[in-house]
Amino acid sequence: MAKINQSIPEFKAEAFHNGEFTTVTSEDVKGKWSIFLFYPADFTFVCPTELEDMAKHYKELQDLGVEVYSVSTDTHFVHKAWHDSSDAIGKIEYPMIGDPTGTITRGFDVMIEEEGVALRGTFLVNPEGVIKVAEIHDLGIGRSAKDMLRKVKAAQYVANHDGEVCPAAWEEGEETLTPSLDLVGKI
Repeated sequence: MAKINQSIPEFKAEAFHNGEFTTVTSEDVKGKWSIFLFYPADFTFVCPTELEDMAKHYKELQDLGVEVYSVSTDTHFVHKAWHDSSDAIGKIEYPMIGDPTGTITRGFDVMIEEEGVALRGTFLVNPEGVIKVAEIHDLGIGRSAKDMLRKVKAAQYVANHDGEVCPAAWEEGEETLTPSLDLVGKI
């Protein structure tokens, strides 16, 4: 089960990426920040809006050293067909992992067993392969890549500034907090 401050599950899967089929493993993920973007199924309704939204922010995420992996229980072949036939999905430059056995989806604990599809789960993973942000939505509620970008910046800031924390709605450049006895009851 995927939980905050636990390592991601081990996996090996096929993906569609930059016009080719590639293999992605849990070991490949280590060494950089990563976002796992689980979604129910290709050729659906909310899913392409979310994946296109993430594609709009992909360059900025890449500049921050973040790789994005979209994951559904469809195969990598279906991902290619969707990429080739949809204007929205055709904009995706990040790897689209196929998880037809549901191994990765179950490993992150977002599988809807009776339907064989994933909930809308988003996980931010640090370079050590440890989950730092986990967000899970019901199927009808789309996610915002812009908000995930903010969370990436906050997680990276906290990782690089020992003893500091980011308050609610923190944006890059704003003040942070240094927890101490002096702050108790003053915020």
